[in-house]
Amino acid sequence: MGGLTLIKMRVERNNLRPAFWVPASSFYLLAVGISAAFFALVWGVLNAEGVDAPWLTAAMSAGIIFLGAVLLREVVFRRARARLLRQERSAAGRAAASDSRSLHKLTLEQNAAVLAEIQQKSDAANVLNNLAAGHREVFEVCAEYLRRNEHELKTVSPSSPRLTALLKGRSAVSDFHRYHMLKWAEIEARTLAEAAKNGRDSNERRASAQRAIGVVETALDNYPSDESLLASHALLKELEVSIDVTEWVEQAERAVFDSDHAAARKHYREALFHLGRDGIQTPERDQAAARVNLALERVADLEPRG
Repeated sequence: MGGLTLIKMRVERNNLRPAFWVPASSFYLLAVGISAAFFALVWGVLNAEGVDAPWLTAAMSAGIIFLGAVLLREVVFRRARARLLRQERSAAGRAAASDSRSLHKLTLEQNAAVLAEIQQKSDAANVLNNLAAGHREVFEVCAEYLRRNEHELKTVSPSSPRLTALLKGRSAVSDFHRYHMLKWAEIEARTLAEAAKNGRDSNERRASAQRAIGVVETALDNYPSDESLLASHALLKELEVSIDVTEWVEQAERAVFDSDHAAARKHYREALFHLGRDGIQTPERDQAAARVNLALERVADLEPRG
């Protein structure tokens, strides 16, 4: 295909190339020669007829011939050549674009090869079923194929045999993409949730919880109505709130131990703020809020009466 396009480009160049273009030095030598010959011819004719100063008329005539040659080259020929060169570049650009499209066209053979590769990667990921990276590799390959498939479907002819293959490929790869993305999100979020529960400190636990939420939200960007993802997202958000509330309550309890009642009240109120920040009410949050309010009452009882 590339060879045929190259031949086509060469033929178009030959068709567009000016049939006659002499280098400047050769052209002007030729013009001088013609002018000199015309001078001699005119001088000879006028001298034979007995005209006074025949050389003057002959020189003027030769000069006009030479000036005409200069104008012919610099104005007419040069403009025509520039126009033809623009046409040549335009034709070459169209041929190159056509060649690029043909080289990037997803043929039936290439489509089948990509689908076989995706199937192979899917099988390998399922063998190592609990390895999130394997599932991620599959859905990333699937996403790339689906982008290319969408582009091809916009340009493929309705009568092309590629149309059926592309439609079948899109359907099959869409299933692969969904399965492996959900599997990746499940494994990755579960691992990060465990890290969020068992981290060494609150910062580490919070970071793990936020990463887990990010994983699920990535999957939700592709499948926003998936019930398992929505449920996981809700649980992880509760885990994040729990980490924040636990941290503030612990700081409040340390402040109480140090008899810093003002700081204790501040920390308990921060805990209440995080419990209600997103406007979600659950039985677990209601129970946690009741415990924090009870702790606030105990702090008030500990403070000296004025």
